[in-house]
Amino acid sequence: MNIKRRSLLKAAGLATGLVVTGGLPALALEKEKAEKKGKKLSLKVAHITDVHIRKGENAPERFKKCLKEIISKHKPDFFLNGGDSINDASYDNVVREQVTEQWAIWDDCTAMLAAYEVHSCIGNHDTWWKAPSETDEMYGKDYVVKRLKIPHRYYSFRKKNWHFIVLDGNNSKISLDKEQFSWLEQELEKIPAGTPTLLMSHYPILGTTQVLVGGGHSDCKKLKDLFYKHRDKVKICLSGHNHLSDHTLYNDVLYCCNGAMSGFWWGKGDAESAGPGYYLETPPGYAILKMYDDGSVENDYFPHTY
Repeated sequence: MNIKRRSLLKAAGLATGLVVTGGLPALALEKEKAEKKGKKLSLKVAHITDVHIRKGENAPERFKKCLKEIISKHKPDFFLNGGDSINDASYDNVVREQVTEQWAIWDDCTAMLAAYEVHSCIGNHDTWWKAPSETDEMYGKDYVVKRLKIPHRYYSFRKKNWHFIVLDGNNSKISLDKEQFSWLEQELEKIPAGTPTLLMSHYPILGTTQVLVGGGHSDCKKLKDLFYKHRDKVKICLSGHNHLSDHTLYNDVLYCCNGAMSGFWWGKGDAESAGPGYYLETPPGYAILKMYDDGSVENDYFPHTY
């Protein structure tokens, strides 16, 4: 499997409802044709997800090495972080000192990104629900919002001609709560017609990975219907959570589950024949997105070495 070649150019003519997992010669031809048209690159964005940073397994040093690689090799305009930034604060036996330690390691590792904007979403392992009380400053999502330096648990922003929407799927049955879904409806409605839009959630909305391991949005049909209503705007949805690399095209929207920086949670992996750090057939890695002025986008997954 050549995962570096697992890119999909969202261009006119691709069939509605096509599921893509890479390797098709037609995709390379589509990409080549688009490049010959002289489209203008608007943004180059790095998508990291499921870092699960912690001490041990030399994880901090390995994460820093990968960030340096992304900066020097790809020169992104900014970073998208898909959640599960720290190893875990959600288990019942986690105490305050563990949560504090993990966030301190995250801060140390990401200090090299001071010159970059990092737009993050909340992962299910980022929140400490077993704080002594709900009034404790470290309890729940508000503390994660503070640590990740994001404006809210869900939010939007604009870069050049692209609109970005960050979602919080950490609600009942992995879904958007009523308040958030109403906000999303209004947000998509007010975006000018034809504005290319990227959405990021920690959990996959559509794709193959949740068929294999679960962990997808339970409100996927509701979201799919909303995206179809705004099909002139919604171009791509990013996710993590499942630690697997998957590209799915449905109703002309590209859904990319972009593996995991930590791979097999910084461990040796579950399949020696596949390679160190692999989870099923996906190596640890990150994605680079090339976003064009005409609303097309390329998403490439790059393995990183342990």
